[in-house]
Parts: sequence; structure tokens; C-alpha cells
Amino acid sequence: MEVRKRRKYTQEFKVQAVELAVQLDSIQDAAKKLGISDDSIRLWKRGFEKNSDGTKTISQLAQESEEIKRLKKQIHDLEKTNYILKKAAAFFSQDHLK
Repeated sequence: MEVRKRRKYTQEFKVQAVELAVQLDSIQDAAKKLGISDDSIRLWKRGFEKNSDGTKTISQLAQESEEIKRLKKQIHDLEKTNYILKKAAAFFSQDHLK
């Protein structure tokens, strides 16, 4: 008898899995695509839809997920700009020594 080890998924993965199921309009297709059980997605979806206790709805979680992606991209762009500016400053500070 094979014992299955319970896998843990991040909140972000759960949100994305439910979003995929909504986009595809099929929990089964989303589950197959992600390699997880459709029962997991159903459970997560039900959990996201219940917000009477103050939890966030799936649309709120999706908006937050999009905002996080946007902010991560912005951070990456700013780090790249900062790197370029540091290189330029080093280049120009060496220029006057010649």
C-alpha cells in the first residue's frame, strides 16, 4: 500500500489555481493542468467565497496578487536602473583621474 505524503501549497498558488479554474470555466481542466486534485480546487474556491467572517474574496485576492506582481516588476526595474547609475557614476568618477 502506497502512502501519499500531504503536500502544502502557498496561498498564492491556491489563488492562482482557483483563478485558472474560473478562467477555464472548469475545475477539472485546471486541476489536470496543475497536476492536483479537483477536490483541492473546489475546497479552496469554497473557502475564498466565504467572506462573512471578514476574510477576503477571490477577486480581492486576485487583485492583490496582480498588485504584488506589478510591484515586483517595479522593484526589478528600479534595481536595474540603480545598477546602471552606479556604473555610470563609477565611470565618470574615474574619468577625471586621467
